[in-house]
Amino acid sequence: MMAFSVQLKPGIVRLIIGIGFVNLATLAWAINIALGRWLREDIGPLALAAGRFLVAFLLFAVISLRLLQPQERRLGKDRWLLFGMALSGVVLFSPVLYLGLRFTTASNASLIMGLGPLMTGMLAALLIKEPMSRRQLVGSILSLFGILVLLWGFSFSAWRQVHGSVGDLLIIGAVALWGLYTVLSREVTKTRSALSTSAFSVFLGLPFLIVAAGYEVQIIPVLAQAKLILSVLFLGIGSTVVAFFCWNSGVSRLGPTGAMLFFNTMPLYGLLINSLFLNERIMLPHFLGGALIIGGGLMGGKGRC
Repeated sequence: MMAFSVQLKPGIVRLIIGIGFVNLATLAWAINIALGRWLREDIGPLALAAGRFLVAFLLFAVISLRLLQPQERRLGKDRWLLFGMALSGVVLFSPVLYLGLRFTTASNASLIMGLGPLMTGMLAALLIKEPMSRRQLVGSILSLFGILVLLWGFSFSAWRQVHGSVGDLLIIGAVALWGLYTVLSREVTKTRSALSTSAFSVFLGLPFLIVAAGYEVQIIPVLAQAKLILSVLFLGIGSTVVAFFCWNSGVSRLGPTGAMLFFNTMPLYGLLINSLFLNERIMLPHFLGGALIIGGGLMGGKGRC
């Protein structure tokens, strides 16, 4: 028998790996949104974020001591960029997201996350002068159209709810914060590994969250029970350590705009998760919108090769 082998170009391999990384991250974050909504009566947004990142801190500390070279365990000239990542992606993003989930549904939040690529593209062009290629622009618009198909598939009354809800506005703010984190990550990962980048963003942001959570628990008591403990463990391991590492690895390969195009898979994953655990129906617009989201992501990602 003759053996056939396919030789892939290094750029294609890098693209495939980057796409895989960012999709693992968006899947973990879709679960994060569902859990944030589910736990809204048991814990406040700051305490939930602090618990999540405390678990992540412990894991990152162990992993970093074993795997990182000494120079990557120190702050360098990129310290202010890392502080910016800690502020935007750790201190502010998660609490704003969890606060928004107290006032809107997980499905609405998942859908609104699809605005991420356009916000990130604009921030990348403004802050680091990274223009969107024609292919990325078309892919971003295609993915956004997929989001609109998903929104309109619920009904025009659902669209009006998304337009005016305080919770939805908070989710939009969270998307902007994550876009900023992604742009800063692109700059930091030019000289630092994804593991070091992810770990430092958590290390630098956690003290602020713990102090803020200490004040919050006096107003919003924590109802400690098994479901909360298990959920926080998953959020710390899956939605933080694994997801942050995968996301920053993907950003280093695809760039912030290319990676953020696949942020649009989060609404698709979110709808599937909500269907399984919240008994929400998946209809034809969901399939059509999902196809547009994935197609736009693939088109934009290819533009990075």
